Amino acid sequence: MSSTAKNREATQRRVRLSREQRLSQLLEVARWLVREEGTDALTLPRLAEQAGVAKPVVYDHFRTRNGLLTALYQDFDARQTALIDAALEGSAPGLEEKASVIASSYVECVLAQGREIPGVLAALAGSPELETVKRDYQLDFIERCRKALAPFTGPRGIVQAGFWAMLGAADTLSNAAATGEITAQQAQDELYETIVAMTKRSNR
Repeated sequence: MSSTAKNREATQRRVRLSREQRLSQLLEVARWLVREEGTDALTLPRLAEQAGVAKPVVYDHFRTRNGLLTALYQDFDARQTALIDAALEGSAPGLEEKASVIASSYVECVLAQGREIPGVLAALAGSPELETVKRDYQLDFIERCRKALAPFTGPRGIVQAGFWAMLGAADTLSNAAATGEITAQQAQDELYETIVAMTKRSNR
């Protein structure tokens, strides 16, 4: 164990945390483990050891390794959603501005995943937990877009199929940017055009 990890462990043992604070601490240590050692190294006993807590504490919070991985994914989504909300709230009121914020925030969110989240997603691939969490996040993102774009749509609003098409484009473009097939700016520009076109189409 590194001296940094030992110091963190010693400090954590001296501090009594609330349940919410303990959860935040465990997730922070879990993210550190994934960055430093990879997702395969992330087990509940290893997390307990690195966090300086008893194993039952970790099992009480997450129950299973999939529960821990799902919590990591949910935590990442929550932090990114807060950033998107702040960006939308601080943007100018026009369609172009809202579309630009949605496009840039989504692409930047995917690029910000770094090594942590792709490994978590790979470890959870095919699990019911991941499918439920991803679906909830997708529906929540669609509703945020619907609310942001509502002032610029026709009486019927944007059809649900349009939002799912936008989300598919967002995922494909962001992943292409992450792998270097296109630039982040190209992904943002194309997604922006998709959002604007979808919104204007609702006024016909």
